[in-house]
Amino acid sequence: MITPDRALQILRDEGCSEKVIAHCIAVSRHATEIAEVMVTSGKHLNVELVTIGGLLHDLGRCRSHGIDHAVIGADIAMELGLDPLIVNIIKKHIGAGITIEEAKELGLPEDDYVPFTFEEKIVAHADNLTSGDTRINMVQLVEKMRKRNFTEKSMERVISLAQEIGIY
Repeated sequence: MITPDRALQILRDEGCSEKVIAHCIAVSRHATEIAEVMVTSGKHLNVELVTIGGLLHDLGRCRSHGIDHAVIGADIAMELGLDPLIVNIIKKHIGAGITIEEAKELGLPEDDYVPFTFEEKIVAHADNLTSGDTRINMVQLVEKMRKRNFTEKSMERVISLAQEIGIY
């Protein structure tokens, strides 16, 4: 596993803006806190993976700010030889995931982008609850999603993920 300093260096080396890096740091902190609470309550998960995944989740924003940034970031992470567990966090962090059918509609490579592991889910959820480098709550998140015309199905998945994680 790489260190947090190495993860931040990767973001800088790949050309992420300081604004994106500040967001990644905020998401990583929140995700790590969530993971630590879950471990304390008896869940078995890799907190270090959550921390690094949180830092690198928006790696693809060095090249795109569209929905494809997750695919781009996962590709960069693979090219860098990063752990496949980190690659999957990057790939599956958008909202509460994107199904194969939705990926086709969005013009993404045909794949399942729905978070599966606790680590993937935690980073996705912490990202949902972070706007810039500021934490938001579920009410603010749902309002933000409505303004951006997210589908009801997407919003339901985000709310279901929040309920599963247990942090609102």
